[in-house]
Amino acid sequence: MFTPSRLTLARKRRGMTLVELGHRVGVSSQSASNYERGRQQPSNFTLRKISEVLNFPESFFSAEDIDEIDSKSVNFRARSKLAAYVREAALAESRLAVEFSRWMDDRFKLPDVDVPTPGRKMNPSLAVEFLRQHWGLGEDTSVRNTIHLVEAHGVRVFSLAPEYPEVDAFSFWRDGRPFIFLNTLKSAARSRFDVAHELGHLIMHFDDDAGVRTRAAEKEADEFASNLLMPRRSLAARVPDNPTTDQIIRLKKHWNVSALALTYSLHTLGRLTDWQYRQTIIELGRLGYRTAEPNGGVRETSMLLQKVFGFLRDQGVTPRQVARELDANTEELNSWLFGLTVTATSGGSSPTSSSPEIRRPRLQVVK
Repeated sequence: MFTPSRLTLARKRRGMTLVELGHRVGVSSQSASNYERGRQQPSNFTLRKISEVLNFPESFFSAEDIDEIDSKSVNFRARSKLAAYVREAALAESRLAVEFSRWMDDRFKLPDVDVPTPGRKMNPSLAVEFLRQHWGLGEDTSVRNTIHLVEAHGVRVFSLAPEYPEVDAFSFWRDGRPFIFLNTLKSAARSRFDVAHELGHLIMHFDDDAGVRTRAAEKEADEFASNLLMPRRSLAARVPDNPTTDQIIRLKKHWNVSALALTYSLHTLGRLTDWQYRQTIIELGRLGYRTAEPNGGVRETSMLLQKVFGFLRDQGVTPRQVARELDANTEELNSWLFGLTVTATSGGSSPTSSSPEIRRPRLQVVK
């Protein structure tokens, strides 16, 4: 049985138009359109060609019907600058990751969602104070690992495939579960800020129409991230008045943030005058901090996914078997999972013909 919605999703995931798909498969664009609309069934030969061209197993196209992520529910930064096919590819990838998230929920007892959503009732700084109290973080404790922190409270974090580097981090709520997707080509410090920024959207703008998100909302999410990662009391206690560029570069390591982010926060708090701020930005640019983050630290990755695949490996379940259950391939699976399935293939048992029965263990993520 052929499932038209899966052809649409697979085509968008590969960034193809109907014309391009038809040309590469050897059918007319009208036939390709008819396949997606359910007006026509591809022959067995054509289905094999579709499978080859889109790099999805044939079983993917006969699995159950799948709906798409509504773009209006998703926060895309600089949405207007993204080509439509790029945005659709990112949404299609995120939809496949949501399927994997459900697969995990069926097999593991994972952290429940514990993300407060006061919305716009609170300004960003107050929302951070509320969150810190709710999560027991203290008023000025540094967040050592942003991904581990949000995962411990039920947020699912996945990576984005590198073929569309122009797609920034984005987030959305789906069936009561918050999701964050990260561009892994950024510096470690920038990625941390992205997690905090998207968390701000999930908390403050959960009931907004993301399709028309404003610059004001982006500024609020930035302010939320700055306050979460660089608490004002902590800055006041550690940063001297009128810090030099060298001091900023040295101190940024305490909060694991970029030098530019720390400079911006210090200026916002009045610890740098307008003139000092401009001069510091110029100096940081000269040192290469505008385009990169020298000595930016170790990139964060998912602890939850590491635990899941570590347990599966111990049970003799390989990433290839997981991909087969999802009607995908390991290359596709790896693109959502920070490359962890490559690590998971080393060691462990050899593949078996079918996955052994898995108890539903409780996996904890340390904050």
